[in-house]
Amino acid sequence: MSELSLVGFICMQEELSILIQAQYPLIYLVTSEEERAEQAISAIAQQGKPQRRVFIWTVTHGIVEYGQPRNITQHNTVSPEAAIEWVTRQRDPGLFVFKDLHPFVDSPAVARWLRDAIASFRGSQKAIILMSPVQQIPIELEKDIAVLDFPMPDMKELNQVLSQQLEQVRNRRINTETREKLLKAALGLTKDEAEKVYRKAHVTAGRLTEAEVDVVLSEKKQLIRRNGILEYIEEDETIESIGGLEELKRWLRQRSNAFTERAREYGLPQPKGMLILGVPGCGKSLIAKTTSRLWTLPLLRLDMGRVYDGSMVGRSEANLRNALKTAESISPAILFIDELDKAFAGGAGSADSDGGTSSRIFGSFLTWMQEKTSPVFVMATANRVERLPGEFLRKGRFDELFFVDLPNAEERKEIFRIHLSKRKRDISRFDLEQLANVSDGFSGAEIEQALVAAMYDAFAQDREFTQLDIIAAVKATQPLSKTMSEQVTALRDWARQRARPAAASVAEYQRLEF
Repeated sequence: MSELSLVGFICMQEELSILIQAQYPLIYLVTSEEERAEQAISAIAQQGKPQRRVFIWTVTHGIVEYGQPRNITQHNTVSPEAAIEWVTRQRDPGLFVFKDLHPFVDSPAVARWLRDAIASFRGSQKAIILMSPVQQIPIELEKDIAVLDFPMPDMKELNQVLSQQLEQVRNRRINTETREKLLKAALGLTKDEAEKVYRKAHVTAGRLTEAEVDVVLSEKKQLIRRNGILEYIEEDETIESIGGLEELKRWLRQRSNAFTERAREYGLPQPKGMLILGVPGCGKSLIAKTTSRLWTLPLLRLDMGRVYDGSMVGRSEANLRNALKTAESISPAILFIDELDKAFAGGAGSADSDGGTSSRIFGSFLTWMQEKTSPVFVMATANRVERLPGEFLRKGRFDELFFVDLPNAEERKEIFRIHLSKRKRDISRFDLEQLANVSDGFSGAEIEQALVAAMYDAFAQDREFTQLDIIAAVKATQPLSKTMSEQVTALRDWARQRARPAAASVAEYQRLEF
């Protein structure tokens, strides 16, 4: 990850330097880290030929030369129009950074002044750099502007931040492993956020050790909450708490170290993702959640309902772009999309229903999946495969497509054992063989609910629940495999030749119980 971040930062600086040298007149730098970005721009200005002076504009102070006190301003340049006019009058080479101009660019006067400035810059060594955490470009400027994303701090920069904090608290004795864990926990935070959270960890515990990694991670959770579209999920269950699905578990265990440097040195590519199809209630979502603990990676749930925003044209696409950018910034991570079939159903032909928003969202997501180089592993689940656009199922989008069938008798026994153990019951009191037989056709979720129903019945009578209570609850339940048998059969028929079985063997997968 450190190498990827460092490469991203160097590429951005090189690209920005090339754009400036090539006399691009208008550049949009998307970032919330103004200080780091200013330092990078200043370095490029000093290294370039010819050297350029750097000026910073804000709506509070007007234009100030970089490195000078704020009270040494260019008079009457607080308004955007006056500032752009001042820039056009300058003859010397220069870089003119406008901070947070995006609320003003929709103004016809500001947009016109920018276009006039662009025209006057031809053949000069001047460029305007718009710096903002929000990408907002009026249609008048789309053909004239180059957009760059400023990357988050890499491990090298975060190491400097951590070293400075350790120096301040006089805690220089920290081993390499602890340092690496503290740095990886802070990946995805800005430099300022990292400084604050390291101080917070020290104030909380009076030290900076491996035990304070959770304090650093809590700041990362705040970052996800502020995003509003992603949800940071913490799961207490382990993969051992899922009955059956041994082939799927084996596949996941084989890749538990897939994002390590050792895997890169071995020549292995980073896993892209997996799609889990199957009958509702058979553990698809739980598999995704427990994989986070198995791989010791953060789990981020992408809420597609929050992505769609009809309040402003282009807002939905911006929501998705920001969510994916956030996921990449804290990678390696798992991006979980539950019920993918509902999220993107009809995405390829949505022009009549929503003006093509779903189609654009669908296309953007597919492009990101195909081209992403960051270690973000996409785990998606789906119940209705016929609703999925065919593009999702093409090789290259996902590493593997698994099908989760209803549990067989042996797996049902294991599911009963797991849920009885969770509720601290003596397993020897129950005949698991009989329970597995009477629950034929039940999903794991239906077995759990039948057990809960039996417990409620016994609890209402102020006694311990028994084998007979469970059997009665099972017989009172109509499983989904019977109420929707045609859908389940169709899904099985589709998956038999197209998906990999999540059960122990192909022979087991091909067995039909009803």
